[in-house]
Amino acid sequence: MVHDPLRPQPDEPGQVPAGDGDRVAKVLARAGVGSRRDVERLIAEGRVAVNGRPLDTPATKLEPGDIVTVDGEVVAEPEPARVFRYHKPVGLVTTHKDPQGRPTVFDALPAELPRLISVGRLDLNSEGLLLLTNDGQLARALEAPSGAMVRRYRVRAHGRTNQERLDRLLPGITVEGVKYGPIEAKLDKAKEGASGANLWITVALAEGKNREVRRVLDALGLKVNRLIRLAYGPLALGPLGVGEIEEVGPRVVRELFGHLIEPENLPTGDRPQYRVKPKLSRRGDPTPDEAPVAAPEPPVKKAYKAGWARPKVKARPHPPPKPKPKAKPELRGKAKPQAKPSGSRPAPAPGAGPGRPKPSASRPGTTPARRPAHPRSGGKAPRG
Repeated sequence: MVHDPLRPQPDEPGQVPAGDGDRVAKVLARAGVGSRRDVERLIAEGRVAVNGRPLDTPATKLEPGDIVTVDGEVVAEPEPARVFRYHKPVGLVTTHKDPQGRPTVFDALPAELPRLISVGRLDLNSEGLLLLTNDGQLARALEAPSGAMVRRYRVRAHGRTNQERLDRLLPGITVEGVKYGPIEAKLDKAKEGASGANLWITVALAEGKNREVRRVLDALGLKVNRLIRLAYGPLALGPLGVGEIEEVGPRVVRELFGHLIEPENLPTGDRPQYRVKPKLSRRGDPTPDEAPVAAPEPPVKKAYKAGWARPKVKARPHPPPKPKPKAKPELRGKAKPQAKPSGSRPAPAPGAGPGRPKPSASRPGTTPARRPAHPRSGGKAPRG
């Protein structure tokens, strides 16, 4: 629908006639312009108009066919609620526009994403999980203390403390006139150094006031030098890389936050609309969902001058040969020895009885050589 500045306006400036429609703050919150508190601020600044007439009250109700603009741009119709997990890096401001010109979270997001708002904030030097959504009403419900969404942080601090001092935060603490709710802090690791101790502390709280973790630990004499948000309510940072964003599936959004979303704004389906392009695997093979990648060029062989010897290729060492099993000795022409009976003489060999010649020691089938007689024995000399 195109905005028509010549459309008839009501008599009272800045006010649309009352009807059965929703208030403008609720409609803009559902459209992802911001939370209701943000919309009220935009209206107070004169940046919201209905049918070309600026508004001065967030109690305005809209009628079918009304055109709402913010900063001169027509606000699109609300779409189903969507939730994203974003790993915020250090150095980004959680705001849409920074008066100091610093880089913002929303400038770093992919261009194909819809207009999103943050659930809570992380300051410039904090990192970790930041929830984003296109439903301002859902963002406000997740931020409110009544929702009791537990925020879990991993904190690195410098100083000295013990678990007994950290347990003093369980009932709450007041710092410089600001009262903070119950905080659960657990000392995970302490490493002593020359100028103090480096501590790692896990902090869990359900309030989430501005710079709450830093101010509370500073009241205990600890200087926070790194702050990582690990979880926000039922959603955790997990293996999400720094600077990466991932959409939560519609089914998970319905199960976790269905009671906080208007029935007409509940998402449908099971798969998220935005899917991160898969990266190459460690071996360099593309995944099935990725576009084909050009094959790498073959390596160029090194050229050698004439007469030069090529470097020898180191041969792989062969495993040592396995020792062969020893063969059992075979008995040739002899009977297997039998066990000698106790108290008896060994049986004579065949052919060795009395009156029989002794068998020759030579191999069977050969003629035994005659031994010449000794000259003193008087025996006869062998025949030639």
